[in-house]
Amino acid sequence: MATLGVIADDLTGATDVAIALTAAGHRTTVVLGADAPDGEDGVAGAADGADAVVVALKSRTMPVDAAVEVSLDALARLRRAGCERFYVKYCSTFDSTPDGNIGPVSEAVLEALGEDVTVIAPAFPANGRTVYRGHLFVGDDPLDESPMRHHPLTPMTDSSLLRLLAPQVGGGEDDVALVPWPVVAEGADAVRDAIARAGAGGARFVVVDALTDADLRTLARATRDLRLLTGGSALAQGLTGPHGSGHLPLTPPEGPRVVLSGSASRATQGQVRHALAGGGGHHLLPADLREGFEATVSAAVARALEGGASPFVVYATAAPEHVVDTADAPLIEEALAEIAERLVDAGVRALLVAGGETSGAVVRRLGVASLALGPEIDPGVAWTLGHRDGEDIQLMLKSGNFGREDLFVRAWEGGK
Repeated sequence: MATLGVIADDLTGATDVAIALTAAGHRTTVVLGADAPDGEDGVAGAADGADAVVVALKSRTMPVDAAVEVSLDALARLRRAGCERFYVKYCSTFDSTPDGNIGPVSEAVLEALGEDVTVIAPAFPANGRTVYRGHLFVGDDPLDESPMRHHPLTPMTDSSLLRLLAPQVGGGEDDVALVPWPVVAEGADAVRDAIARAGAGGARFVVVDALTDADLRTLARATRDLRLLTGGSALAQGLTGPHGSGHLPLTPPEGPRVVLSGSASRATQGQVRHALAGGGGHHLLPADLREGFEATVSAAVARALEGGASPFVVYATAAPEHVVDTADAPLIEEALAEIAERLVDAGVRALLVAGGETSGAVVRRLGVASLALGPEIDPGVAWTLGHRDGEDIQLMLKSGNFGREDLFVRAWEGGK
C-alpha cells in the first residue's frame, strides 16, 4: 500500500518525479489524473503493491480555480488510497503566471491537510536549476534572463521566488520566508530549525536555497516531519524508500524509431536539429493542419512508418518568440496525438514524446492509464512501460527543457 502521494502538474513532470522516487527506493506508479480512462479506481489500483503513487494532471496552465479543483480531487483520491505524506510537484523553472498556479495549488493542499508550513524547492542541479538567496537560476542565468522569459504560456520575468510566490498566496509577503544557502550548508538540523522559526513567525511557504544535490538531500532530511513537500523532482531523490532501485529493465523494441515533438523549449529545439542532421523528419505547420488535417496527419504517419536505423522526428517545435498564436497549441496536440494513435495501431511499440502538453495528449489518446518506470537515460528522462488493449507500449515522455542534445538518437541505443 502506497504511503507517499504526489500531485504533478503535467505528465512529463509526473514521470520525472517518479524516476527520482524509483531511484530512491520507492516502487512507484504514475497514473493519469481526472480524465484517466479508468477514472478514480486508477489511484487505488496503483497504490496496491506500490510505495508511491504519482497522479499526473494537466493543471500547469489551467485557470487557477480549475487547477486547485483537480489538485484537491487528486489529493482526496490519494488519501482514500492510503497515502499519508504528500508532494506537490511543479516544474524546476517554476512555470507560473502572476496569479498561479503554483501558489494557489500548494496553499489549497496545505490547508486541506491542516498543516502549517511547507517548503518551496524547485532546484534541479543536475539540469542546471539552482536557487541562491531565493533567486532561481537556469544554468548561469537568472530565470528572467533565461529562455523562460520568452515562454509563450508562462513567461518568467522575475528570478526571485519570494516575489513570484507572494502574490499567489493569501498572506502575501508575510506568507513567504527564505532559508539561505549558508544555513543549508550547516546541515539538516540547522535547516529544520530555520523552517520552524519561519513557521512560528507566520510564514507558511519557505523557499530553501539549493546549489547541489547534496543540498537537496539535506533538505529532505530536514523535512522528514513535514506532511507536505512542494518542489521540482530533484528533491525526491532524498526521500529514501524501503527498497533498492525498482526500475524495469526496458529497452525499446525493434521497429520504426519515432519522435513526436511539440515543445517550444530551447533544449528540444537543439535535440530536433541534432536528430534531423542524421535522419528524417516532418515539420507540422498549423497552417497545413487547418487547410487539410487528415492529409497532413496521414503524410506524417506514412513517412514515419517507413522507418530506418535513425529516428524520424515529427515536430512542431519552434522558438518561443516565433510562436505566432498560442491558440495553435491544441491543434498541434490533437495532430500529434492522432499520429501517435495511428502509429501504434500500425504496430509501433515505442514512441519518444517531447513536451508536457504533448505527452499528456498522446497518453490520453492511447488510453494508457498507468506507467511503470525503466532506467533513467538523462536526468529526469526515462523509458516507461504502459499497456494498451492488452499490449505493452514503451513511452519516453520528456519535459521540453530536459535531456542532452543527442537524446533523440541516444534514447534508442540504451542511452549510452
